[in-house]
Amino acid sequence: MIKKHFVITIDRQYGSGGRVVGKRLAEDLGIHFYDNDILKLTSERAAIGEQYFRLADEKAGNNILYKIINNLKPDISSPKLDENIVSPDNLFRFQAEVIREIAKNESCIIAGRCGNYVLSQAKIEDHVDFFVYADTETKIKRAMDYDRISRDEAIKRIQKINKERKEYHKYYTGEDWMSPDRYDLMINASRISYDEMEILMKDYIRMKGFID
Repeated sequence: MIKKHFVITIDRQYGSGGRVVGKRLAEDLGIHFYDNDILKLTSERAAIGEQYFRLADEKAGNNILYKIINNLKPDISSPKLDENIVSPDNLFRFQAEVIREIAKNESCIIAGRCGNYVLSQAKIEDHVDFFVYADTETKIKRAMDYDRISRDEAIKRIQKINKERKEYHKYYTGEDWMSPDRYDLMINASRISYDEMEILMKDYIRMKGFID
């Protein structure tokens, strides 16, 4: 089915169903779906406790206001091995390094973590970047169904997690999270089912010549 090496990145609003469909698509294509396991891989690579990466996962660094006010450019060069080794910025560099290595070694799907930006900065050309979003009611319903939580808890998580992801993306890339020109395809998941979303993604990567 796979014609040549490629990587899919999926950025997604919490509750949109992007993660669910990403996992399904990976299973159908016979490739790995990388989400939280990136934290474990990065921890092993950096020899730093996984808890540090989990605490910083998809959250902006400590200097967000300073960085925005001073218009500092993102730094995703090689991680530093000095006294700031566990700073949020350095943990992100370790993670970006692992994402680059994964992308070079195998066809896969990477969820979140500024994957599209990391691969673009590394001049890795064969990647397709999706962004999945949905209206409020769809996000609430899917969050309730998938995480088995109440409506009130779903609303709280949607507001909190999507705010964190937006700030995280801006902090580490300097770009707006939902800017259409940063993705190959923006998918309104409130208008289609999980199955239809997977078909749409698969048709797009087939059109790009990556699969039969």
